[in-house]
Amino acid sequence: MHSHKCRRGIFAGLGLFILAAGAAQAEELTGTLKKVKDSGAITIGYRDSSVPFSYLDGDQKPVGYAYEICRNIADAVKAKLKMDKLEVKLNPVTSATRIPLIANGTIDLECGSTTNNADRQKQAAFTNTHFLTATRYVAKKDKKLDKIEDLKGRTVVSTSGTTNIRQINEANTERKLGMTILPAKDHAEAFLMVETGRADAFVMDDVLLASLVAGSKTPDAYTISTEPLSKPEPYGIMLRKDDAPFKAVVDEATAKLYKSPEGKALYDKWFTQPIPPRGINLKLPMSEAMQKQFANPSDSADPAAY
Repeated sequence: MHSHKCRRGIFAGLGLFILAAGAAQAEELTGTLKKVKDSGAITIGYRDSSVPFSYLDGDQKPVGYAYEICRNIADAVKAKLKMDKLEVKLNPVTSATRIPLIANGTIDLECGSTTNNADRQKQAAFTNTHFLTATRYVAKKDKKLDKIEDLKGRTVVSTSGTTNIRQINEANTERKLGMTILPAKDHAEAFLMVETGRADAFVMDDVLLASLVAGSKTPDAYTISTEPLSKPEPYGIMLRKDDAPFKAVVDEATAKLYKSPEGKALYDKWFTQPIPPRGINLKLPMSEAMQKQFANPSDSADPAAY
């Protein structure tokens, strides 16, 4: 009899302990996880013309490789917070607004083609790298431009607020190339300037150039420089800095995806197969560096790490 009562006391105590632990756990949420749990929503920032990472399809809905990764992260956050439903809000961003909108809490994840570098890490955090790119330029084939030196005295365009425009300005100064460098508001405008002859070359991440060429009226009329202006640059999904609990959930979700067959399939879907809205194919199989990165995911901003 005595032992029965004692046991009941232990169970009652255990019940209280579990309740207390549950309450403590609920109280412990901070930063983005708390914001998401309290509001019932997570906000994804998307780009409207960063093909194939994040762009608008024929129905003006965001689609793309980075966009799908962000949806995958949202699912992981929902599971982690044991939420029955999680509203995914969508907010457009540009290369100029993406960092301020992360920092001020308007968006929680930025899915695009954002280079993870030491400079940006002062303002935001990044999860595991989902792509490696290098800065090159696109020009019309008949201009016979291929090396950086070939741009001497030429008119060159790049998108404002990007690492690329900084790199071409630095190269211009260091190598005394005497280029005229024009800023464009987005990639589409910059490519149009090459298309219409207002600029000789457009300096940008090679993958974005490949997508603009593939989607142009005359893909065969263009060439992308073989000489890069940069080492491999990692792209990452951006999130707020100094939010370790949220970053841990995001890092775990991306690492799991990249190591899985779904990660490789997701890459192939957007880079080696026809994509919406017009069925263009970037024909960009996964590089050896990317295969290594997917096998051992890293969030390093150091190009030497790849």
